Amino acid sequence: MLWFFPALCAALTQSLNDVISKRYFSEFTAYEMGLIRLIYAFPYLVTGLLVIPWPPLDRTFWLCLAVGLPLEFIAFLCYMRAIKVSPLSLTLPFLAFTPAFVILTGFFILNERLNRYGITGVALIVAGSYVLNFSSARQHWQSPFRALLREQGSWLMLLTALVYSITATIGKLAIRHSSPQFFGMVYFIFFTMFVSMFFPLIPGAKISNILRKPLPGIAGGLVLTTMIFSHTYAISLVEAAYMISVKRCSLLFGVLFGAVVFKEEKIKERLVGALIMICGVLVIGILG
Repeated sequence: MLWFFPALCAALTQSLNDVISKRYFSEFTAYEMGLIRLIYAFPYLVTGLLVIPWPPLDRTFWLCLAVGLPLEFIAFLCYMRAIKVSPLSLTLPFLAFTPAFVILTGFFILNERLNRYGITGVALIVAGSYVLNFSSARQHWQSPFRALLREQGSWLMLLTALVYSITATIGKLAIRHSSPQFFGMVYFIFFTMFVSMFFPLIPGAKISNILRKPLPGIAGGLVLTTMIFSHTYAISLVEAAYMISVKRCSLLFGVLFGAVVFKEEKIKERLVGALIMICGVLVIGILG
């Protein structure tokens, strides 16, 4: 269980970073919101890369980077847009679908096999997503699923979960061909440069927005760096589906932050839905 606490730390720091982004940078574009956290994490990552030992690298490592970075960019834009346009308590829970998707990607990419409890976990996650929009069930039993499609942040986060299931699995493969710390730093250094290349092409993106709020930016960069180290260390110790399952406790933290920080509505049904999804996540992570 050495992996459990780093995975839980990754969950907490991910949700905390979402709060910082939504609280201080939501007036900017989704692209700018994401780039801010990357830019301010960049100095921490470069400094870390200079002091750790570099492992030998092979073709598989670079292939993982080449495939993973464009996918990460798609997830990055969907994620930032989701937390920008919709309540955290209604968007972040859909990240619970990531470990369900990882069951498939982990099997095909890493040949990781899970037992029948994975099906139970997936069913609980789907049930929890239904409860998130349960108030609309008074109209029709299908209404919660229709509400999911109507709520832009929800279906964007569902798409994010699907892409993350692929990048998490690819990332673990890259860690097998390098080291957890090295991969985490190199991946996000390259990712920051990759995202920055699109800056001139994004309508409305301004350098002044990136630099306007340095203190929240610095805090967000430090939190993101902590999440990166926690994530890569934890996933190197256990099957990808297990680690991602625990990391998805971030959805519960996100609902609580949404209630406390942003005073979001319908928190009770969203908290119940999130708890059901957490149960599904834990069934996959512990029994799966």
